[in-house]
Amino acid sequence: MTSIDLSGSGPPETILPPVPTDWAEGLAAALALPEDQQRDAFSALAAANPRFLDAWAHLGRLGRDVIESYAAFRVGYHRGLDALRQSGWRGSGYVRWEHETNRGFLMALAGLQACAAEIGEHDEDERCAMFLRQLDPSWPPADYR
Repeated sequence: MTSIDLSGSGPPETILPPVPTDWAEGLAAALALPEDQQRDAFSALAAANPRFLDAWAHLGRLGRDVIESYAAFRVGYHRGLDALRQSGWRGSGYVRWEHETNRGFLMALAGLQACAAEIGEHDEDERCAMFLRQLDPSWPPADYR
């Protein structure tokens, strides 16, 4: 189950639940491949498991051009919003990088921000940057790649 901190010490915190074991194994297998083979592996992983946020985030990272990356990151972002809502998130509160299960969503959002900046979509770039800082005030984390 998902934990939501409703203490009086600040905004609630949402932590996405762990993914099924076969998804995690697919992620590890795809990451172990040479980079020139990873895109196809992540594409197959996303097609087989369209709710797997990490697959979309990595697919975005490996896009053949900025628009392909933007599209994958946007799917990961929207799937992530759905997952957060299913986990009790109500549109505000923390979704921190320190929780590994939140990373696929945050990577997709950060990738969407970077792509928006690259194509000159400045309002989207600024909105995503602010949203990242609202979700995790320590953004960007030292170990973000």
